[in-house]
Amino acid sequence: MSFFRTKKINPSHQGILKSTLSTFDLILMGIGVIVGAGVFVLTGIAAATKAGPAITFSYVIAGLAALFAALAYAELAASIGGCGSAYSYTYAGFGELIAWIIGWNLIFEYTLAVATIAIGWSGYVNDALISMNIHFPNALSHNFFEGGVINLPAVLIIILLSLILSIGVRHSVRFNTLMVIIKLLTISLFIFVASKHIDFNNWKNFFPFGTNGIIQGAALVFYAYIGFDALSTAAEETKNPQRSLPIGILFSVGICALIYVIVAGLMTLIAPYTTLNVNSPMAETLLHLGHTTVAGLISAGAIAGLTTGILVMYYGLTRITFAIARDGLLPGFFAKIHPRTHTPINTILFYGIFIGAIAGFVPLGAAAELVNIGTLFAFTLVSAGVILLRHKQPNLSRPFRLPLNPLFPVISVILCILLLADLPLITWIRFLVWLLIGLIIYVTWSYQHSMLHKK
Repeated sequence: MSFFRTKKINPSHQGILKSTLSTFDLILMGIGVIVGAGVFVLTGIAAATKAGPAITFSYVIAGLAALFAALAYAELAASIGGCGSAYSYTYAGFGELIAWIIGWNLIFEYTLAVATIAIGWSGYVNDALISMNIHFPNALSHNFFEGGVINLPAVLIIILLSLILSIGVRHSVRFNTLMVIIKLLTISLFIFVASKHIDFNNWKNFFPFGTNGIIQGAALVFYAYIGFDALSTAAEETKNPQRSLPIGILFSVGICALIYVIVAGLMTLIAPYTTLNVNSPMAETLLHLGHTTVAGLISAGAIAGLTTGILVMYYGLTRITFAIARDGLLPGFFAKIHPRTHTPINTILFYGIFIGAIAGFVPLGAAAELVNIGTLFAFTLVSAGVILLRHKQPNLSRPFRLPLNPLFPVISVILCILLLADLPLITWIRFLVWLLIGLIIYVTWSYQHSMLHKK
């Protein structure tokens, strides 16, 4: 039986997807996907409800967990390649069954992330229109459960990005670059203006929720760091993946961690943490300080930031699904490549319809924690996979080697497990139900159609 048979590490599929991405493209993709809802939304919510001004420590803890996981991803991405991210790495280290569980989990994680960010994007656009005295009908800006009919802006952004992804990765990268520039300029503007309103009295009660609050805050804001794993799905479309992927992953995580800590510190210095539990804490804080124009520009930057988050997560979702289908664990429909655009067109359009329907009609209140649990689960296995592969395949070419092995991957596993343990029970139940559905699909269909099983 091939349940635990590992797949030979051989980049035989390299070149099926066209290699066009540079190191700089990957760094911008990483910043594009990481800096989004975290900096514009989650910072304020986590400060107000979990950690207070100590949210800066929460970001450091979550950032360390992300950094250690990023180091593991960098080694495996440079060594194994492919477009399957954690799915491909666990296939090489733990076998097909565990790989399927991770792949199924990644589909769940990325789908929810894309739909959730699209709904957040719709809210920001609606607020921006209201500020310009343009009122979008409630029936077309909220789903049925929120008193409307359909969240049309969320559906439209999914359709737009589906078209951009369909016409080729180079077009997607150019669009992402433009949005990232806007986003970074916006954050720089916030830092410049906020630095003139610092009041250290707001830090007098620095640990209002104690040490436990810092850990709970870290478990929540970990959502802000996810997405760098989407870079590893670009291995087949990168010109020099052995060099570019480690640089892209590590630089983007490091840059974004610095941005988060600075913004979180300034936000809690210019306003009492109790006032930050709002949908757009950066913009609303500046409004209270009298910076109306700057607040409007911040909202525009938030829209750009959320757009790039949707784009890169959507990109990663289609490449992971393509990799799973190429191994026979999903129908071959998802493994078709368009001869002219060199993109998995069927997969892109399928998710455009599926995620568009979710974003348009389904409420996603607890989605952030569900995305977190899926990501942390994947990070844990990828970090463990580094240790396992060092023993199983010591002669494997490793252009980038994780330092202090096995200390670093062990630290990564421990940090991820600590954050997993702090997630609510209901999140665990929903996650396990999804995994059970995946196991049923694997036993009844995927195993019989697996390329490894056929061999």
